[in-house]
Amino acid sequence: MGDWVNVAEVWRGDILESVHQGRAVVCDSRGDVVAAWGDVDAVTYPRSSCKMLQALPLMESGAAARFSLTPEQLALACASHEGAHIHTDRVVKWLGDLELGEADLRCGPQIPRAREELEELIRAGQSHDRTHNNCSGKHSGFLTLNKHLGGDAEYVEPDHPVQQAILTAFEEMTGETSPGYGIDGCSAPNHACTLRGLATAMARMADPSKLGKIRAQAAQDLVAAMKAHPDLVAGQGRACTELMDAMEGRTVVKTGAEGVFIAILPERGLGVALKIQDGATRAAETAIAALLVRLGVADPNHPSVIKRLCPKQYNFAGLETGRIAPASALYADGAAI
Repeated sequence: MGDWVNVAEVWRGDILESVHQGRAVVCDSRGDVVAAWGDVDAVTYPRSSCKMLQALPLMESGAAARFSLTPEQLALACASHEGAHIHTDRVVKWLGDLELGEADLRCGPQIPRAREELEELIRAGQSHDRTHNNCSGKHSGFLTLNKHLGGDAEYVEPDHPVQQAILTAFEEMTGETSPGYGIDGCSAPNHACTLRGLATAMARMADPSKLGKIRAQAAQDLVAAMKAHPDLVAGQGRACTELMDAMEGRTVVKTGAEGVFIAILPERGLGVALKIQDGATRAAETAIAALLVRLGVADPNHPSVIKRLCPKQYNFAGLETGRIAPASALYADGAAI
């Protein structure tokens, strides 16, 4: 296998203007490779694409049951949300139920991506805070687990019991010993793995039959929550939400920073992971849409799929100038996977 392959093309008129390279892999729950593009044994950070793995200890420890977490809260624990009211109001209530508040979150304040909420803050002369952080749902899950374990307040420290439990689950699901970690945008450790390991973990979320009873139930509950509440996983106009809506609950997808994307296919027991070399979101969205179509879980004629699969490009005058399209190596050269 080559190191990187062309996965997305940017056309202006009839001339190819730019090319994004990447790696992608489809695995089953045994870790066997079903299809691959590029060097899938190279190490990468999964970034926010692995939030469902980080939420497993929340479920397995009994913390989610103890605090009667709802599917909406489980979806938020796996989310990279917009900071809209449907997200922040639920986070505030969740923290209140734990007898905690915004100051207990260790993710930094973030300007909300949701335009309506941002304008509302500006009109009111208010500042954004930690609840607007796209990871505040994940951190609320961390705080829930921390309260259950009785740990100290600095739950994002790598040697904290919360993060140690996450590392154990991450390594068991990927089937790998992580070579190290980096600090993510939300201040929590993000453990590295191979792209194959990430896809294997997602396949095990899709088909948890070979996992222990407790972990299998945890995986099923988290996947079900994400499928039921795609609006909480991302938000209005976001690729994760729109693609999951388009697939009508058949598949879970989750993006991560720097051009990472995963998919969980329960009907087929498969997991997908991809990484774009230059970290471009536009290429990651095109590539994941192409793979979902090839895997038979996304309709290439659905507007939300077309929006990512081959988005048209416009200038400021509204003139169509070109398009982004999946490269032939990823999409046009083969039959369904």
